[in-house]
Amino acid sequence: MTKRILVVEDNDLNRKLFCDVLSAGGFAVEPVADGNQALEAARGFLPNLVVMDIQLQDVSGLDLIASMKEDAELSEVPVLAVTAYAGKGDEERIREIGAEGYLSKPVSIGPFMAAVNGLVGN
Repeated sequence: MTKRILVVEDNDLNRKLFCDVLSAGGFAVEPVADGNQALEAARGFLPNLVVMDIQLQDVSGLDLIASMKEDAELSEVPVLAVTAYAGKGDEERIREIGAEGYLSKPVSIGPFMAAVNGLVGN
């Protein structure tokens, strides 16, 4: 069965890159540009993984991860946090909120796909 990945990324180029790479890897992909629509999209798409940008324009990716982990339908869905803001202690804070994976931008394809496959069990 094809694994489903929700990509929450407000940067058009990053979103397209993530979606293209994941699609080429055989995943069904649902892109979301607006963080405010992420939880609703996740409930409708029921992903096996969420790739979550942390610095979204309208809402914090940290808040979205926390909301997902409190949602009975979505709490078990692993989250791969991707952020350009990679300061000391950020990975620890992001993981404490509930993200199972963490990558800092710019993201290389190899480590990105390794993280994705590790989280979806491929």
